[in-house]
Amino acid sequence: MDKLLAAVSLTALALAVAPAARAAELTLLVGGGITAPMKEIAPKFEAKTGHKLEMKFAATPELIKMATSGNPFDAAVVPVDVYKNADARAKFSAAPIGIAHVGFGVAVKAGAPKPDISTPDKFKAALQKAQSIATLPESAAGAYVLKVFDKLGIADEIKPKIKAQKSAPEIPAAVAKGEAELAIFLANIVTAPGVDYVGPFPGDLQQDLQYGGAVAADSKNAAAAKAFLDYMQSPEAAAVFKAKGITPG
Repeated sequence: MDKLLAAVSLTALALAVAPAARAAELTLLVGGGITAPMKEIAPKFEAKTGHKLEMKFAATPELIKMATSGNPFDAAVVPVDVYKNADARAKFSAAPIGIAHVGFGVAVKAGAPKPDISTPDKFKAALQKAQSIATLPESAAGAYVLKVFDKLGIADEIKPKIKAQKSAPEIPAAVAKGEAELAIFLANIVTAPGVDYVGPFPGDLQQDLQYGGAVAADSKNAAAAKAFLDYMQSPEAAAVFKAKGITPG
């Protein structure tokens, strides 16, 4: 009987320790535009699985450098523009899956008059009238903002007004502090404390920025990395994205 109890106890201990033994520490590359939801999703995944996440947030050009630097990472949730780079794409085991997407919008300092941007022509006039514009040119989203200025035929006129920021959260912060008149970037970013959301880009100027997820080709924790991407498509993750103004999928 004593031997039987000992065997049962050892089995129970092994079962208790097994999940921790299988737990992995995952390094993730993540687009800066989804910093807020990812910081909420990560601890939920960690609590559910026992895996630990180290997230490295950056804009598209830096993410491409990080993916191709030779430094190890396990998975990425980044703008699809990252995967369009041939060198970066080669660092992943498969094509990316759709994780989330979000459109573009405009904000002003809280309490300030909101310009009319309901049509492309009115949006153009509002941009021409504005004294300064905060955005993040060195990013996939920022590149699209600049493309819109060019499409409206005012790129050269707007260029001196641009107050380039170093990270996405700094865009609404600059407007909230009065350092820029308009915040123009992803809608979820420019919906923030200290600013009032004016509205989305009008008509065919609107476009969604897509975030895709993929496992790194050289990941030593591929199964755990895939489990993370599966969780990113779960109802729990979708609820967080929706609460932050981002569309899952």
